[in-house]
Amino acid sequence: MTTAISSRSPNPTRLEGKFMGMLVCWILGLGSLVAWNSLLSIGDYYYALYPNYHPSRVLTLVYQPFALGTMALLAYNEAKVDTRMRNLAGYTLFTLSTFSLIVLDLATSGKGGLGNYIAVCAIVGTFGVADAHVQGGMVGDLSFMCPEFIQSFLAGLAASGALTSCLRLLTKAAFENSSNGLRKGVMLFLAISTFFEFLCILLYAFIFPKLPIVKHYRTKAAGEGSTTVAADLAAAGIQTQPIEKAGDDAKQLQRLSTKQLFFQNIDYALDLYLIYVLTLSIFPGFLYENTGTHKLGSWYALVLIAMYNVWDLIARYIPLIEKIKLKSRKGLMIATLSRFLLIPCFYFTAKYGDQGWMIFLVSFLGLTNGYLTVCVMTVAPQGYKGPEQNALGNILVLFLLCGIFSGVSLDWLWIIGNGKF
Repeated sequence: MTTAISSRSPNPTRLEGKFMGMLVCWILGLGSLVAWNSLLSIGDYYYALYPNYHPSRVLTLVYQPFALGTMALLAYNEAKVDTRMRNLAGYTLFTLSTFSLIVLDLATSGKGGLGNYIAVCAIVGTFGVADAHVQGGMVGDLSFMCPEFIQSFLAGLAASGALTSCLRLLTKAAFENSSNGLRKGVMLFLAISTFFEFLCILLYAFIFPKLPIVKHYRTKAAGEGSTTVAADLAAAGIQTQPIEKAGDDAKQLQRLSTKQLFFQNIDYALDLYLIYVLTLSIFPGFLYENTGTHKLGSWYALVLIAMYNVWDLIARYIPLIEKIKLKSRKGLMIATLSRFLLIPCFYFTAKYGDQGWMIFLVSFLGLTNGYLTVCVMTVAPQGYKGPEQNALGNILVLFLLCGIFSGVSLDWLWIIGNGKF
C-alpha cells in the first residue's frame, strides 16, 4: 500500500518559507538537547548535593540506555511510526521532565541524599526516552528535505549547549553572593529550559507543518511511498488516501530495506559512532573530575563546558561553505580516526599542562565534533528517496547514540586508580 494525495490547501509545491523553516529547525534542535545540556550545565549544583555519587558520569550513564533502547525500537519500526505523534510525544516528555526537576527540588527543599538522587536518575531516564523520540524522528523527517534544514537542526542541538552554558555562567554570577545563590540560579535556569521545550511543542504542532516548503517535501515523500508523514500532511490540510501498488508504480515505489541501507552506509554509521565514542569519553565527566584545581576555581569546569559548546556550535556552520565541506567518504573516516590522538593529549595536559592548554583542547574537541557531525548527516542521505532517507536518518541517530553510550561507559576508565571510587 502507498498513498495518493489530495490537497485542500493552495498548491503545496511552492517553496516559500525556507528561511522560516531553517529558523524553526534551529529552535527545534535547541529544544531537543536543552534538557540534557541543562543537566550538564548544573553539574556543579549536583556535585554540591551528591558529592559522593559522581553525578556527571552516573546521570550520563543512566540517560543513555533509555535513549539507546528506545531508539533501537523506533529505528526498527520507523516505517510504521507516525512522525508527528513521535516528535510531539518527545517534546512533551522533555517539557514535563524538566519541570519535574524543579518540582522535585522544591518538594525536597534542595536537600541531597540517596533517595533524592534516585529520583533525579529516574527523571533523567525519561530524558533518554524523549531524546530517542525527538532526535531520530526529526533527523529522519528532515533527511528528505533540503540539507539546510538538517544543518540548522544540528546547529540548534549545539546551540542548546552554548546557550545553557552561557545562561549557567550568568545565573552563577548573578546569584553567587546571595543566600543559597547556587540553588536559586539553578531553579531560574531550569525554568528557562522548560519554556524553550514548551515552545518546541507549539512550533512543531502549529507552525512547521504549514510552511509551503515543508508541505512540498512531505508531499513528495508521500508520493514516493512514505506513510510516516500522513499526520503532518493532514495538519497542513493535505489528505492522503491509501491505494494499491501495481505494475510500474510498484517498481517505482519500492524502497531499500533498512538492512540494505545500513550496509550501503556502514562507513557513515561508523563515523558517527566513533565521533561520539571519543567525545563522550572526555565530555563531560573528565572535565568535571580529572582536570585538577586551577586559578578559575569553581568556574573552571563551567568554562570548559562552555568552550566545548561554543566551538561545537560554530563548527556546525562551517559546512555551509561548500569549498571546505568534507564530502569524501574516505576523508571523513580518516578525520574521525585522527581525533583519537586527542586522548593522550588530554591525559598529559591534565597531568602536566595549565588551564590555557586544556581550554584549547576542549575547544578543538568541540570544533571537530560539530564539523564532522554535520558533514556526515548532510552527505549520507543524498541520492535516496524520501522513505529511504527517513530510515537512514534513524539508522545514523541510532549509531550516534551507540557511540554516546560507549563513550560515557569508557569515561569511567579515567578515574580507575586515582582513589575516586
